[in-house]
Amino acid sequence: MRLYVGGLPYQTTEQDLGDLFAQVGQVTQASVITDRETGRSKGFGFVEMSTDQEAQSAIERLNGTLLGNRTITVNEARERQAAGSRGFQARERYSDTSYRSGRY
Repeated sequence: MRLYVGGLPYQTTEQDLGDLFAQVGQVTQASVITDRETGRSKGFGFVEMSTDQEAQSAIERLNGTLLGNRTITVNEARERQAAGSRGFQARERYSDTSYRSGRY
C-alpha cells in the first residue's frame, strides 16, 4: 500500500523517511517530492509498505507525530487525477464564441 506523508521538515531525506517507517514494517520504497527547478523538498513524500496491514499500522502509529519540529500527516495515498482534465473544462467554459460575445 502506498502512503502519503505530509508536513515533512524540508531537510528530510528519503533515507530518513524510510528509516522512520521501517520502525513499523518493511518499506519497499520511500520518496521525498522535490521542486523540479530548485531541487528543494516540497515538504511531502510517499512511502510504500510491503503489506496493507503494515501500512495501516504505520498510519495509526505515525499520523500526528513529530518529525523534527513538525507534525506529520500519514494517510493512504489517493490516485492521481488525469493530467489536463481541469484545463479541458476551463477551455470549454471559456470557448471562443463566449469570448467574442463578451460573456466570459
